[in-house]
Amino acid sequence: MNYFAGLDIGSTAIKVVFVDENGRLAGEHVTPTGSLFYKNAKEAFETLLTKMALQREQVRYLIATGYGRKLFKDADDSISEITANGIGAHEAGKAFGGVGTIINIGGQDSKAIRIDSHGGVTNFVMNDKCAAGTGRFLDVAARNLEIGLEELGDYHFKAVAGPLDINSTCTVFAESEIIGLLANGHGKGEIISGIHNSIARRTVRLAKKVGLDERVYFDGGPALNKGLAAAIEDELGREVVVPEHPQTTTAFGAAILARSEFLAESAERRAEKVELQAQAALAEAAKSASCGPQCGSGACGAHAG
Repeated sequence: MNYFAGLDIGSTAIKVVFVDENGRLAGEHVTPTGSLFYKNAKEAFETLLTKMALQREQVRYLIATGYGRKLFKDADDSISEITANGIGAHEAGKAFGGVGTIINIGGQDSKAIRIDSHGGVTNFVMNDKCAAGTGRFLDVAARNLEIGLEELGDYHFKAVAGPLDINSTCTVFAESEIIGLLANGHGKGEIISGIHNSIARRTVRLAKKVGLDERVYFDGGPALNKGLAAAIEDELGREVVVPEHPQTTTAFGAAILARSEFLAESAERRAEKVELQAQAALAEAAKSASCGPQCGSGACGAHAG
């Protein structure tokens, strides 16, 4: 069987996805980006090959996306993460009845994307100027609270009192604010729910700029945080859906496009082959017609000699 790959080289994580000939998710792998983009991306791709017991030749087309896409020269093509995110969300969103508005929170930026009924991007806005409201903000919060990043969601629902206000709009100042709240004896649950609400307010302001559907699709690594998803849903006042694999939606979109590109090129090659065969047949027919009855006696060969 043939497979098609999407490689999303983000600021904090590298995501690799393979889809099969039918466009179904076949495998995925996520690893930290580190400082050696090409080396780590290549290793991530090879790791997934090994996990799936595949040979490199079975992956017929690879599209790179994300911040580091231009650095991965082994790719057959590259596209922007906005385009790939739209394609991936459109495909994964079918399980929820379709989506038109996407919220993506990454390691160092956040985005709101509007797509049409085919997954094409019609509008988008991005916040990449400040780490507040991104995965980086959550990393800082977890470190200061001395808990694991994956624990933030659970603490959100353990808040005894209401969420505390986190007023700082800068990660550096917010870090100081969190430390101060801890020193004043406030619980981790109340602080974390306050952090989630702060991110939700910023994110929803962004999303409103592209237009909101009744159902909003939330992806990116922080979408694994159920507390943050709940805070965004409360702030939006409408349904927020999180796919089964939110961190790899963009890589999935690149893989879907890789399959489409390969099939399109294959169809083009087949059409060219048919055209060449037709031309050859016409040329042979024309040659026979010009030769006349004497061809059967071998006269043409004699004339040619």
